[in-house]
Amino acid sequence: MLKPCTADAVDSGIFIDVPPVKIVFDYSYDGVMRSIEDSYKRLGLDSIDIVYIHDVDKFTHGSWDAAEQRISEVMEGGYKALDELRRSGTVKAVGAGVNNWETCQRLTELGQFDCFLLAGRYTLLEQEALNSLLPICERDGIGIVLGGPYNSGILATGPVAGASYNYAPASPEIMAQVAKIEAVCRAHAVPLANAALHFPLCHPAVVSVIPGGQTADEVRRNRAMMEAEIPPALWSDLKAQGLLHEAAPVPAA
Repeated sequence: MLKPCTADAVDSGIFIDVPPVKIVFDYSYDGVMRSIEDSYKRLGLDSIDIVYIHDVDKFTHGSWDAAEQRISEVMEGGYKALDELRRSGTVKAVGAGVNNWETCQRLTELGQFDCFLLAGRYTLLEQEALNSLLPICERDGIGIVLGGPYNSGILATGPVAGASYNYAPASPEIMAQVAKIEAVCRAHAVPLANAALHFPLCHPAVVSVIPGGQTADEVRRNRAMMEAEIPPALWSDLKAQGLLHEAAPVPAA
């Protein structure tokens, strides 16, 4: 029998008799319908604005073959459930939340998606998605909600010792690249984190950015950064030094 976790136990970081947890990915029609029903009960709503299919990607499952298997599972099952709910008006939009832009592009070939929650793959450090995914999204009216604008840390902290990139210690190559970007930002008196938060929103397909504030102070700081002015010359200097994709949309100087 599980013992209740008291406030004292939580405050001290001690969790009593927590059972082992096994993650099960269920992308079946019935599995998604059960999940949606549970969400309705928790939310107290009779409709949901956006439902995201999560983690059908290489980052989560380890290989492209494994990701493709998961994609097949969801398109043959869970996607059909969500499409039915969307057509009935119970769900207003269907998306996918993933860590690889290639997965988003694959999904556009297989179904009708309204949006993608893409983590960390269109940032001040990475713009490969500009080559194919983002033009598709712009053409088809698919919104991108950009998660992880700091690439899990390094674009907020800069290339300091122990800086995180993709939830692991940053490589020397990534540290060197970020150092160059930060030097340009410093020359324009712009904190690196400010530029990182503003950059994704310059693209017309990006409808929102999730910086991940965990406290009220962090939320207030994020708001202040979004209200700060970024000189257009910063973007042009980054492009001139080859630190930003030449096709990246940015405000004109």
